[in-house]
Amino acid sequence: QVQLVESGGGVVQAGGSLRLSCAASGRTFGSYAMGWFREAPGKEREFVAAISWNGGTTLYADDVKGRFTISRENAKNTVYLQMNGLKLEDAAVYYCAVSRAGIGGTYDSWGQGTKVTVSS
Repeated sequence: QVQLVESGGGVVQAGGSLRLSCAASGRTFGSYAMGWFREAPGKEREFVAAISWNGGTTLYADDVKGRFTISRENAKNTVYLQMNGLKLEDAAVYYCAVSRAGIGGTYDSWGQGTKVTVSS
């Protein structure tokens, strides 16, 4: 069972940047696709970005393309989400998750989330 711990959230002004990290336990981290999702108050959890097991393939939601970058360091069991040009609508709790069935598979093993607040 993979356990995930997100960090790096905080308060940032619109236009600013944050880098989120997701640390995973377990020896098989490098075998799994990883994803970032977010949940804003009153909204359903939504997909943000995903990365294949070796980092060779990435996917992004349309509204973060060109602003967010997902990456991973398998040697450190960590996946990152670099967020630039943050907008008010990016404010949410961000979660990472694992897909054992590839980048297009079902994601689970959610972490506790890290909160991102964007101020005007």
